[in-house]
Amino acid sequence: MEKSIFSAVLVLVFAASAFAQGEAAQGGLFGGGMGGLLPLILIFVFFYLFLLRPQQKKAKEHAKLLNALKKDDRVITSGGVYATVVSVKGNIIEAKIADGVNIQIAKQSIGTVITKQEEDAAQVEVVKK
Repeated sequence: MEKSIFSAVLVLVFAASAFAQGEAAQGGLFGGGMGGLLPLILIFVFFYLFLLRPQQKKAKEHAKLLNALKKDDRVITSGGVYATVVSVKGNIIEAKIADGVNIQIAKQSIGTVITKQEEDAAQVEVVKK
């Protein structure tokens, strides 16, 4: 995906540059020295639409997921630890990873919440194998 984004940016820069040179030569759209700004503006718009906006949306969804954590939710930490939430106290979560083994986890380190449907689907897949 990164290669396709990079190649799209290159095509965009070259096309915008050619457009700006053509317009500047004709004294058109951004006549004179302003024509050089058009490629930069197009690149900024591209990066905003395809990189910044999706990243902000993902961060908001993750924050919503963290705020909705409650007791008995199954979670996976960013370190790969599977656990069950025992309690949520501010930014710290107490989680059970085995019988009689509870750990405290920073809320921000929770990567995923496992839903019942995902857990059931995983069990069915294991049984089929």
